[in-house]
Amino acid sequence: MPGGTPPPPVTPPTSSQCCSSVEQSNNAAVSAVAALLGLDLSGLNVPIGLSCSPITVIGNNCGGTTVTCDAPEKEWGGLIAINCLPITL
Repeated sequence: MPGGTPPPPVTPPTSSQCCSSVEQSNNAAVSAVAALLGLDLSGLNVPIGLSCSPITVIGNNCGGTTVTCDAPEKEWGGLIAINCLPITL
């Protein structure tokens, strides 16, 4: 793929995250953040979490959207998480 890297692999969600929002991978905001990180999300059709941080305490009131995602890569700096599914309690 000229000018980009292949999309990150989508793995089963295993990481509890608190994200400011969850959008589809083809959303313009998601594409902009992914481009800043050098990620090519074209061809992926999964929910993407934006501005995420790990939830480490059960019952933590995150004030955002509580989801389970693929464990985000450290180099993404919490800006993006892939395959985020809502946590139902």
